[in-house]
Amino acid sequence: MQSDSKSARPVIVDSLIHPKEKIYFALCVVVSVIIYFVLIRVILSGAEAAGVVVFYLIAGIVGFFIFHGLILGQIRGNGIRVSDRQFPELMAMANQHSRRLGLDTTPDIYVLQAGGILNAFATRFLGRNFVVLFSDVLALATQKGEKAVSFVVGHELGHVRRKHMTRRTLVYPAMMVPFLGGAYSRACEYTCDRIGNALEPEGGVDGLLVLAAGRELYTQVNSQEYSNQRETETGFFVRFAEILSTHPNLTKRVAVLNSMRPRESSHATQLLEASVS
Repeated sequence: MQSDSKSARPVIVDSLIHPKEKIYFALCVVVSVIIYFVLIRVILSGAEAAGVVVFYLIAGIVGFFIFHGLILGQIRGNGIRVSDRQFPELMAMANQHSRRLGLDTTPDIYVLQAGGILNAFATRFLGRNFVVLFSDVLALATQKGEKAVSFVVGHELGHVRRKHMTRRTLVYPAMMVPFLGGAYSRACEYTCDRIGNALEPEGGVDGLLVLAAGRELYTQVNSQEYSNQRETETGFFVRFAEILSTHPNLTKRVAVLNSMRPRESSHATQLLEASVS
């Protein structure tokens, strides 16, 4: 997980924001303002329904706060907090990525065993940013997958840098609107893929292929062939399933990153050329 001077250069995040993120966020702001305005009007009207609205609003906010706190309590109580003495190479990687992204401080990072699930996520609670890596993601580093891990860490730090968690809280009413909240979330994922890829260009595609094939088989996947599935695996249910999801289909995400990296750096391309020869 060592870095050179080139990899230490600052990353210009504004140039990596997916255009649809700005568009959907603007729509979320407009929709949320309208919903907030309607709620305030109802509350101030003195109507009988006002008390019910206030009750459910308060109950929802308190319930979400407690649920979020309990989840993080479980993670902090059972996970392994990354530090200079605990997974120091991962800490060094996160510190470097944070500096390159212009973050004042590195978020609190935890490693959590999750029964073989390959995932990671960023969240925020009481003014603190957290990044949680499931242990099987980190285990990639022991299998020469350091760059894939670096991409995953960079992706999650991208959420922190773009303040996605805070933004979603502010436009929470719009996030509950069918299709709109998911569209904004998917656009945010594209942005963070770009950020992670800028931080670790050689790990982006592999970092996504790990999610598709697992850490044992991802090196055997032809990324170009996989990304081509977005053209062959189509239809109503494929598209509708994606619309209902908070993340774009992996085939599309891999295709985007494939188009952004030099051809010679592609592990999948090397596999394809080897098979042809």
